[in-house]
Amino acid sequence: MRKKPEFNTFHDFWPYYLSEHTNPTTRLMHVLGTALAMAFVVLLTWSGDLRFLAAAAVAGYGLAWISHLTIERNRPAILHYPVWSLMGDFRMFSLACTGRLDAEVKRHTRKSDI
Repeated sequence: MRKKPEFNTFHDFWPYYLSEHTNPTTRLMHVLGTALAMAFVVLLTWSGDLRFLAAAAVAGYGLAWISHLTIERNRPAILHYPVWSLMGDFRMFSLACTGRLDAEVKRHTRKSDI
């Protein structure tokens, strides 16, 4: 079993996070999951219906975990780094929405990783 890397800052964690998401389909599944989760949280806020909270968790984590298990074949970083992984999801979402995610991945990962 691979030893869990240690990080002191999110800045240090970010390249590791990207290295765990090198496949574009994995990144797309994360972005879709994050978008759906945010939509469900808005619906929760608007309606007060707690079923939307469950839907947000299933959409956000479900798509991400499926992609890690079937595409990347690695363990989701949230299991070891819950706060930084959530921050990474939102940063990845933001970069994808602004068209800068692929360049960020290339900048932080070796060519052999992609």
